[in-house]
Amino acid sequence: MMKKLLSSVREYKKNTLLAPVYVTFESILEIVIPTLMAYLIDYGINQKNMPNVLWIGLALIVCAMISLLTGVLAGRSAAVASAGFAKNLRRDMFYNVQKFSFSNIDKFSTASIITRLTTDVTNVQNAYQMLVRLGVRAPMMIVFALIFSFRIDVRLSLIFLATIPVLGVGLWLIISHVHPVFVRVFNTYDKLNRIVQENLLGIRVVKSYIREDHEEEKFADISQSIFQDFTKAEKRIAFNMPLMQLCLYASMLLLSWFGAKEIIASGNNPVIGLSTGELASLITYALQILMSLMMLSMVFVMIIIARASAERIVEVLNEESDLKNGENPLYTVQDGSIVFENVTFTYSRKADKPVLDDINLSIASGETVGILGGTGSSKSSLVQLIPRLYDVTNGKVTVGGVDVRDYDIESLRNQVAMVLQKNVLFSGTIKENLRWGNADATEEEMIHACSLAQADGFIREFPDQYDTYIEQGGTNVSGGQKQRLCIARALLKKPKILILDDSTSAVDTKTDELIRQAFRQDIPNTTKIIIAQRVSSVQDADKIIVLDDGKINAVGTHEELLGTCAIYREVYESQNRGGALHE
Repeated sequence: MMKKLLSSVREYKKNTLLAPVYVTFESILEIVIPTLMAYLIDYGINQKNMPNVLWIGLALIVCAMISLLTGVLAGRSAAVASAGFAKNLRRDMFYNVQKFSFSNIDKFSTASIITRLTTDVTNVQNAYQMLVRLGVRAPMMIVFALIFSFRIDVRLSLIFLATIPVLGVGLWLIISHVHPVFVRVFNTYDKLNRIVQENLLGIRVVKSYIREDHEEEKFADISQSIFQDFTKAEKRIAFNMPLMQLCLYASMLLLSWFGAKEIIASGNNPVIGLSTGELASLITYALQILMSLMMLSMVFVMIIIARASAERIVEVLNEESDLKNGENPLYTVQDGSIVFENVTFTYSRKADKPVLDDINLSIASGETVGILGGTGSSKSSLVQLIPRLYDVTNGKVTVGGVDVRDYDIESLRNQVAMVLQKNVLFSGTIKENLRWGNADATEEEMIHACSLAQADGFIREFPDQYDTYIEQGGTNVSGGQKQRLCIARALLKKPKILILDDSTSAVDTKTDELIRQAFRQDIPNTTKIIIAQRVSSVQDADKIIVLDDGKINAVGTHEELLGTCAIYREVYESQNRGGALHE
């Protein structure tokens, strides 16, 4: 796990290494200062020697200034290293998520990925900053302070050593009991983010059904759960401070007691025994050792929190896409012909029943194909196999006579344009959204694509026309306008295969007909697959596929299916009766 995380340090290795170097100099100087203080007291103040006071005082000032400078440089280097590490960590996670197949994305919820990119990375960043500075400073201070203490008085220095095992056992007990709680807390954070995300995305539905109280209750429950877990963790961590203070005050009392006795016995003579200056430096070293131990305990607490976050981050970094290029992928798609050969597909290997079962289908390049079927008949699953958003479980799908698994994934998807069931527009202008289809599209090409999609008319009614700003998710345009913009965006790819997954459901029948007519006239060589709920949307297709429970029930033209397919005939008659009654 550490190796995976540290691979994100990269260009910030220099700052990561400089921080401990600066900390080393800072620590050495802070250790030297108490010794100089002892000399100042014993050989300057007690002996009333002003030259010694001046020289030792000057040395103290120089040491303090250099210590301050190295401390500032250490803090700056640690801050740059940790912030850069966090930046790279977010980048690596986000880039890896972009490579995920749909099945990989299904494994992690959106809310969970957001939590890992934000809260978890921040926890790891804080721990990293503490490690490269306090994690280095505290052990060095302890070691150097012990060395200098033993040089002054071995017996009194043993007091420090006696406190270390007590603190070590105490910290180990705290860590072992707190880590599982933080693991649970961050999983609960995922649920909290999911609830907030669902509420904000569906706020219009919440308000229209007057369900604010229900949503507030859900939020309160999950917040209470986080509160209880954090309270439990903090209660256990709270034992850290009293334990530290107990060791600190016990050491101070024992040092003062035994040190005072030695000073009296030696007559305050630094040559034959312990002096006042040496006792003062010992007390300072005791404070430094115990404060360093306190710093270490803070680092350990941060590591406890960060460990749970690090495990969740590494899960995302280690996740590999189920879909990969072969050894020698093809980069050219010859045409838009599509063949399904004995295709079976399941979303999970553990599924009892396949989503698609024994699909055999042939579509010629340039054909217009309609797909009809009830809810859950796997219409969307069928077309998602064409651009290889998922891989077949058994059988194969070919495009242009080549198995889709033999293509370079990016090259294949560049030739297959999909307008998904859930249309998504991103925050930005209409032009910026359209250029998702073709980043280099000219204004004339965008206008032409929008004309084919019957979007140019309503765009020109906006004050800013093609520079109109689209809110996140396209909330400031209607459902039908959103669908037509998404169709125009797909047309800009100039694909060999165009798939419309129920993408004209929000437009009226006349506009639907105009879109299909434009397709026939302007992109006759593009294979067009239209999934629809309305028979009128597909009845002029070259062939219509009727799906039922993941199997092909019938294939034929509108007239053929009216005579041979009961499902198609029933849908047609029910829609026509509905239209007649409505009229």
